[in-house]
Amino acid sequence: MSTQQEQGPADDGLFRTKTVEQSIRDTEEPEHALKKSLSAWDLTVFGVGVIIGTGIFVLTGKVAKENAGPATALAFVAAGIVCALAALCYAEFASTVPVAGSAYTFAYASIGELPAWIIGWDLVLEFALGTAVVAVGWSGYVRSLMDNVDWHLPNTLQGPDVGGGTFDILAFLLVLVLTAILVVGMKLSARITAVVVAIKVTVVMIVIIAGLFFIVGDNYSPFIPPAVTPEGGSGWDAPLVQLIFGYEPTNFGVMGIFTAASVVFFAFIGFDVVATAAEETKLPQRDMPRGILGSLLICTILYVAVAIVVTGMQHYSELSVSAPLADAFKSVGHPFYAGVISFGAAVGLTTVCLILLLGQTRVFFAMSRDGLLPRFFSVTHPRFRTPYRPTILLGVVIAIVAGFTSINELATLVNIGTLFAFVVVAIGVMVLRRTRPDLHRAFRTPWVPFLPILSIAASVWLMLNLPGETWFRFAVWMLIGIVVYFLYGRKHSRLGQLGKDATF
Repeated sequence: MSTQQEQGPADDGLFRTKTVEQSIRDTEEPEHALKKSLSAWDLTVFGVGVIIGTGIFVLTGKVAKENAGPATALAFVAAGIVCALAALCYAEFASTVPVAGSAYTFAYASIGELPAWIIGWDLVLEFALGTAVVAVGWSGYVRSLMDNVDWHLPNTLQGPDVGGGTFDILAFLLVLVLTAILVVGMKLSARITAVVVAIKVTVVMIVIIAGLFFIVGDNYSPFIPPAVTPEGGSGWDAPLVQLIFGYEPTNFGVMGIFTAASVVFFAFIGFDVVATAAEETKLPQRDMPRGILGSLLICTILYVAVAIVVTGMQHYSELSVSAPLADAFKSVGHPFYAGVISFGAAVGLTTVCLILLLGQTRVFFAMSRDGLLPRFFSVTHPRFRTPYRPTILLGVVIAIVAGFTSINELATLVNIGTLFAFVVVAIGVMVLRRTRPDLHRAFRTPWVPFLPILSIAASVWLMLNLPGETWFRFAVWMLIGIVVYFLYGRKHSRLGQLGKDATF
C-alpha cells in the first residue's frame, strides 16, 4: 500500500511521524542492524530477571510496616494491575513495530518526533539511574556477605553511602563487567540471565515454601489496619496530590493500600525493558506479547505470595525495613534461611543491572540511528552485531556515577520516568489505531480506547503520589532534553532530511 505516510514524514514540524514501514526498513541496513537471537523464553527470563530485584527483597517490609500492614499483598495486586494495563499497550506496539527503542520508537510512529525525543530522553534517565541505584544496592549486599566471612574493604572504597566512604569500587566494577557482557552479545547475556534468574526464583520459592511453616494466624489481624494520617513531609517533600488538591494520603485503611501501591510500584519496574529487545527477537509478533505479559504475571504471583507469607511470619509492626525477608526468618530462629536470602538478593540484582543497562543502550542506539543523537553511536559491532559504542560509553558513565554518587534520594525519578512512559505508550496506541488502521497487529490491546484511558488515569494517579521535589527534578531533566533537541536533534533528524528529498 502506497500512502503519504510511507513516502515521507507526515509533516515537516515537531510532530512529524516516522512510519512503521520506515522503522522496519532501518533495521535491515547491515551496518545498523542488530542480531536476532531471542525467543519468547529469553524475553520472559529477561522480564523476570529485571522485575524481581530490590523491590521484593526490601519494599515488602517497608510498606507493610508504614503503609498497609498485611494488606501489602493487595498493594502488590493494585500495582500489578497498573502495570498490566500498560503491558497490554506495550504488547500491541512491540508486536506491530518490532524495532529497538521501546516507548521512544512507539511514540515516533504514532505521536511525533518531539514527543518521541522527550520519551527517549526520559528513558535514558530512567534506565541509567535505575542501573546505578541497583548497582549500589548490590554492592551493599555483597559487603554484607563479605562481613559474614570477616572480609572487609577499605572504608574509602565502600561508597558515599557508608560513613567515610568515597568510591564504591564494587558497584563500579559490576557495571563495567556487565557492559563487557552486553558488548559480546545478547545470547550470552540471555544465558547468564537465565542461570541467575533460576537462582533468584529458587530463593523466592524458598521464602514462600519454608515460610508457610512459620505463619501465625494472629499476625494477619487486622488484615487492613485502621487508617491513620501520616506525619508526612512538608513543602516539596509532600506528595504532589497533597500540594495541589490538599488531599492527604493515609497510611493503613483502604486508601493506605493505594498509597502503598505507589511505593511498591518500584518493584515492578523493568517489564517495559523487554520491549527494547523487540528488534533482536526471532519472532517478535508472536514472542513479544508472551514475554511482556508472561514475566509480569509470574512476578505478580510471586510478589503477592511473598507478602502474604512474610506478614504471616512476623507481625507487620515488627518487620525490618532494610531486610524484611531475611530478618523474618531470623525472628523465628532460622538464620540459615536469612543467609540464603541475602545471597539470592546479591546474585539476583546483577540481572537487574544487566537488563536495565541493556534497555538504555537500545534506546540510545535507536535515537542515534534516527539522527536525533550522533550517528556515530548507531554502528553495530562487525562480529557481535551489538551496539557496542553506546554500550561502552553509557557503561563507563554509569559505572562512575554508581561509584561516586549517593543516589537514594533520586530513586523516585525512576518511578516517575516509567509512569510517564506508560502514559505516552497508551496515548500512542489510541493514535495509531486511528491513523493507521490498516496495519497488521499480531496482538491487539483489548477494549480500545477504554483500556488505554484507564491505563493513563492509573499511571497519572501514581505519579501524583510522588513528592513534589521529584516532579521538579524530572521537569529540569525534561527541559534540558528539549534544549538539546532544538540545538542538535531537530537539525540532524533523518526524518527531517527525508522531507528535503534526502535518502533515509
